[in-house]
Formats: sequence, C-alpha cells, structure tokens
Amino acid sequence: MSVMEKVRPVSRPDVPREPRVTDEHGRRIRVGELLLRYVLLLAVLALTVGPFLWQLSTSLKGPTEDIFSSPPKFLPGHPTLHNYERVADTIPVWDYALNSLKVAAANVVTNCVGSGLAGYALARLRYRGRRVATLVFILAMLVPVEGIIIAQFTTMRELGLNNTLVGVVLPGCIAAMNVLLMRNAFLNLPYEIEEAAYVDGANVWQRFLRIALPSVRGTVAVVAIFAFMGAWDDFLWPLIVLSDPSKFTLTIGLNYLHGTFANDERLVAAGTVIAVAPLIALFACLQRYFFRGVGEGAVKG
Repeated sequence: MSVMEKVRPVSRPDVPREPRVTDEHGRRIRVGELLLRYVLLLAVLALTVGPFLWQLSTSLKGPTEDIFSSPPKFLPGHPTLHNYERVADTIPVWDYALNSLKVAAANVVTNCVGSGLAGYALARLRYRGRRVATLVFILAMLVPVEGIIIAQFTTMRELGLNNTLVGVVLPGCIAAMNVLLMRNAFLNLPYEIEEAAYVDGANVWQRFLRIALPSVRGTVAVVAIFAFMGAWDDFLWPLIVLSDPSKFTLTIGLNYLHGTFANDERLVAAGTVIAVAPLIALFACLQRYFFRGVGEGAVKG
C-alpha cells in the first residue's frame, strides 16, 4: 500500500453531514447570527405590517365587539363587512375613489413620460448646461413642499385651475426624484448599444423609444409606483386647491369619517383599508419590475 493510500481520508457516506446555512457569497452563517437576523426581520415586519393588519381586523369587527379591550383582541369574534357598507352610506366613497384614480393615473402617465424624456436628455444628450440642469433637479429635491405651496396655489389661481383636478395634478406631474432615477438608469446602459443603432441610421427618438426605454422598464415601474403612491396618498395639496365636495379625492373624503358627528373607529378603519387596497394591488402587479429596477441597465444575452 502506498503512502498516499495510507493518508487518504476514508469517505463515510453513511454519516450525515451537518446542515450549513450560507449567505449569497457562500460564507457560513452562525446560528446566533441567523437567529438575530430573523428577530430583526420579525420586528420590522411587526412595525410595518402590524398597523395595517390591526386596521383590517378593526374594520371587520361588529358593533357589539369592544375594540378598546385590555388586553386587545386581535381577531374579530364575528367578522362582518357591514362597516364597509356604512362607509359608502356615510360619504360618497366611490366617487372620491374615482377622483383619486383620475389624479393618480394622470400623475403616473405624466411622470413616466416626462421623467423618461428628461432623464434621457440628462444622461445621453450632449449640450451646454447639462450639469447645471442636473444640479437644478437635485436642488429641487431639497425644497420642502410646505415652502412653495402658497406659490403653487397662487399660480393655479392665476391660471384658472383652482378647484379642478387638473390643478391637483399639475404641480406634481414631473417629480425631480423620478427624473434622477431615470437619468441613473439610462447612465447604466452601455454606450455601445446606442452607437450601433446610430451607425445603422437611428435618430434620437428611435434610439430612445426602441433601445433605451425598453431596457429600463424596471425603473419605469419604480417611477410609476412612486407617482401613484404620491398622488393617491396626498392630502395637503388637494385640501388646499379643492373646495367643491364633488371633486374631493379619497384622502380628503375619508377625513369626514372622523369628526364631531361621526367618530366610529370601525368606519375609519374600513375607509383606511379601502384607501390602501389599490396600492397593494398596484405593487402586486408591478413587484417583478420593481425589484428588477435595482440592477437596471445590464446587458442581456
């Protein structure tokens, strides 16, 4: 028997191996570190999802159940949808939701189109003052909305757009953050792709519509989600610019569920669930593109 055969370790397939938990780089994670990660994840989950689940539970509780019991009772004893019917009887919630949907849809279209064009111009086109224009968008993000809201209201009044849904949409039709997101996505695209199209005779519009824009669909989805959420959840600006109750958005209309003559927490919870449901549906539809937007601009194939 050779020396190598003497020192060669004998494999024992019958002995089970200890399971190993590794991270994305293949490094082994210790049990204590793994438990700490799960505890932190559960804490974050409780802080973020917990309030919504509590509101959902409250909206399903009947009038005979005590929602202020101690200790609190999470699951409703007799679930009912009567609170949602009472919301529709108290305020025209579906009309308000339609107004919010119009504002949010217009905001999504204007932000996707305007931010895409502006981001491509900042990232790809060569002209004098491009860096200054980028700096202007960065500085626009530092200005608080409360500091310019009076100027916005005066502008809408001079344009005759006061108390209109167009006046609600116009100030936020193109957000500075969305422009910078699209700019960074276009910057990550290799120049060789557009150079090949330029050699084949493609003009700027063809390169933008057929090459650049389809390659950043993930970032477009991110912009769409941010624009929809910003318009759907906005409360201060519609409250200032709108005075006709028939044009109120959902966030303003839900405020009438909580007042001097209506102070039922079950109604408020039901209205909150109605307001959050479209956001959950939108994110569920676009989550695949949303998470893919982190690595936007990579070359495929």
